[in-house]
Amino acid sequence: MRTIFYFFLLCSSLAIQAQNAVIKGLVRDKVTEFPLIGATVMILDQDQNKGTTTDENGKFVIGELSPGRYMLQISYLGYELSNIPNILVTSGKETDLDIMMDEAVKMLDEVVVTATADKDKALNEMAAISARTFSLEEVTRYSGGRNDASRLVSNFAGVSTSNDSRNDIVVRGNSPSGILWRLEGVPIPNPNHFSTLGTTGGPVSALNTNLLKNSDFLTSAFPAEYGNAMSGVFDVGFRSGNKDKAEYTFQLAAFSGLEAMAEGPIGKSGDKSYLISYRYSFVQLANSLGLKFGTNATPKYQDLTFNIDLGKSKWGNFKFFGIGGLSDINFIGKELDEADFFATKDADSRAQSKFGVIGMKHTFMVNENNYIRTTISASKSKNNFDEQRYVDTTYKESYTYTDVNDDLNRVNVHSFTIQNITPG
Repeated sequence: MRTIFYFFLLCSSLAIQAQNAVIKGLVRDKVTEFPLIGATVMILDQDQNKGTTTDENGKFVIGELSPGRYMLQISYLGYELSNIPNILVTSGKETDLDIMMDEAVKMLDEVVVTATADKDKALNEMAAISARTFSLEEVTRYSGGRNDASRLVSNFAGVSTSNDSRNDIVVRGNSPSGILWRLEGVPIPNPNHFSTLGTTGGPVSALNTNLLKNSDFLTSAFPAEYGNAMSGVFDVGFRSGNKDKAEYTFQLAAFSGLEAMAEGPIGKSGDKSYLISYRYSFVQLANSLGLKFGTNATPKYQDLTFNIDLGKSKWGNFKFFGIGGLSDINFIGKELDEADFFATKDADSRAQSKFGVIGMKHTFMVNENNYIRTTISASKSKNNFDEQRYVDTTYKESYTYTDVNDDLNRVNVHSFTIQNITPG
């Protein structure tokens, strides 16, 4: 009976939500990030062929949809036709999209508009080759991905993981320590639970995929802004919360754990929102029910993530974001079973890690063709491992003691300007 219950808990994911199915979003120019007014948004589906146009803020809403997957087509005069396939719509959860459109190149003798869904093209226009964008929907439906972006990209060409117990990434044979993690344009510490000195991965990811927006993964030929990358780059960002109404999500999954997430508007302006999520170790909860996972040591971990969008003002758009994680595990020799395959009975080992990032992102629109974006962040990462080995299992005399500590503090400032020069 316990085996059946354990299998059920590992394979199930529960969500408590209301009954409603909506696709909504914001359509913007890819370079200037200005909203596009009057863009046509259509659902290409034989059973539910619906459409609408964007309002004066570039927003659209398509409601009364049945749960399922849809293809969305967006068209606008002077811009390339854009198709977005495999949009997952579930009951009780509004699907919120942030759509960027490219200007169509006009030739003197003709106009050629091609509709493509180029998943191999990165969001960063300076990344010409060996770059790919991935979405929240891809991460959550990838088989065996455990809601972990690192395990998703292991399916890309030239990329692999070292083993199934960790998500360290090996790109074309290079060391996993050469991976650069970036969040909202600034470098961050290893965003994984139970991380150790000199690594960029871990057993459990602290990045909540429910908060991620479309992000880039690069494997070579890095643009100059990724100067510290030697093997690969994860360039990820957080989406904004629902700007129309408050939503609450509760979820239980084997690896991401017990999660509570809240999002909604701030005030009545319609362009401010908050998004916050907290997750707690599923293994720790299961251990309290008497379930075992190959060891008597209980992995304990928790993380908190938030993104606050203060909307547009005469001073620009301000966003405040942050992520933090705590994890620890203790292998006490006299408490271990004989069959324990993670540790030995003649040693006491303790591992602890924690990290945190907090930052502000500011975008100032100089004019319709030019903006300046600045991101300021502070981060902290701390790892500690100590081990005491004993002569025998009486634990009266030890013969060696190891204590390794790593503490890293960093402040980052990243700023750039974009100018759109329209061909004449």
